[in-house]
Amino acid sequence: MPVLTRLIPSPLVVDIRRGAMDDLAEVLADQRISTSGKLAVAISDGSGRVLQERLAPLLPGADWYPVDDGTLDSAVALADGIKGNRYDAVVGLGGGKIIDVAKYAAARVGLPMVSVATNLSHDGLCSPVATLDNDNGRGSYGVPTPIAVVIDLAVVRQAPARYVRSGIGDAVSNISCVADWELSHEVNGEEIDGLAAAMARQAGEAVLRHPGGITDDAFLKVLAEGLVMTGISMSVAGDSRPASGACHEINHAFDLLHPQRAASHGEQVGLGACFAMHLRGAGQEALLMADALRRHGLPVLPEEMGFTADEFVEAVAFAPRTRPGRFTILEHLNLSTEQIRDAYADYAKAIRS
Repeated sequence: MPVLTRLIPSPLVVDIRRGAMDDLAEVLADQRISTSGKLAVAISDGSGRVLQERLAPLLPGADWYPVDDGTLDSAVALADGIKGNRYDAVVGLGGGKIIDVAKYAAARVGLPMVSVATNLSHDGLCSPVATLDNDNGRGSYGVPTPIAVVIDLAVVRQAPARYVRSGIGDAVSNISCVADWELSHEVNGEEIDGLAAAMARQAGEAVLRHPGGITDDAFLKVLAEGLVMTGISMSVAGDSRPASGACHEINHAFDLLHPQRAASHGEQVGLGACFAMHLRGAGQEALLMADALRRHGLPVLPEEMGFTADEFVEAVAFAPRTRPGRFTILEHLNLSTEQIRDAYADYAKAIRS
């Protein structure tokens, strides 16, 4: 009988520890990702300059490319800048915007991409998706999975706490996302990848149930690992389905309806996940999730992130329009605005009690 298996696109290297950034050149050489040291390094024009000063002596063959913002135009400009220079790889050194720009640019010129994350704000640091602003708002573009992921815990700790909190919300929301995927499988027969679902759910559960806090290296490592595993789960599924459900539809609705007031991605999906769990009748799970988010300083009610109850109801009602074709608890229940208002009142009462 033949042995049947499948190849899973995943990084050659995942290096999460203190001091990892200082060993970047050695890691890339050891894995034959860059033996020449000739790298195109994308950085932000602010904090990235500080990291450039620190790492330039360790990466003498690198060229440094400041990136203005997280737009499609910036990604195309970066690709045009590095094209034809015979680099071994493109390195995205920074937060989510820089990494997404580098992922897109690397894909455009056919080079491997190395993700060197300086904060843990969301699961995009290892996902096969680049989220970029464009003329129509914001788009998601399929790209190859990073060939290496390097996360220096000492650097991550220097980032503002709100970035870590955002990553917590994004990771924990996986639990709701997988529940939505399973619901679509049960109701519509949508194919579900058990391995991708398990990876995403366990990443969320590990963060949800870890007793540590955002100042603990042990917790930060679990969070970083969870975000990496979530990215790989999307590669396994070939889709964002393991990590994008009703909570992300609510997040997109806030971004579209209130672009100047929107909170962080993780704050919005965390709140959305709690409410989605409440909608599906998983009251105890919703409370457990809310308690964990509160413990880490994340909002679990709209007023805690600057929105009224009416604005939250409006966002939930609008949410299904943000991802046409995606089936979640919101599409399944198909609630009217008044029904959403009543459901939110029940949720708020349970959360406050």
